[in-house]
Amino acid sequence: MSLPEVCVVFLLRRGADGAEVLLGRKRAGLGRGKVVGICVEVDPGEGADEAAVREARKSLGVRVEASDLLFAGTVEYHFPTRRAWSRQATVFVCRRWRGDPVERDGMTPQWYGLDAVPYARMWDDASRWLPGVLRGGTVDARFTFGADLATVVLTAE
Repeated sequence: MSLPEVCVVFLLRRGADGAEVLLGRKRAGLGRGKVVGICVEVDPGEGADEAAVREARKSLGVRVEASDLLFAGTVEYHFPTRRAWSRQATVFVCRRWRGDPVERDGMTPQWYGLDAVPYARMWDDASRWLPGVLRGGTVDARFTFGADLATVVLTAE
């Protein structure tokens, strides 16, 4: 069985004190209250890059070109006790866009220095792969969450 597809985008910029990533506190839906990247389900017949462009505009009001998205890998999330939450994510980073990120219905955006990413407020898997991606690496990993739906109990890379 194939997993539903999502994409996640991390906008990166050079701030006054070094590299920064744009994350947001999710205000509704799966992961409500968690700090996340720009994330959206990929519609049937749509590419992950197209979904990323669409969601950046919808959730933050910024214009991203598909050609500016840098593919950083894939992550699978498995929730055996709540299978409907399982997903396969295509991960992108982006260093060019137009417009300033603004708060919209789905998330409250905030810039974080790469050494100040709030991993304790993110999904449990993020600290295992996101630091490498934010520093220019890639990811190809699978994470299985326990019955508490919050803790990674198995990792495959």
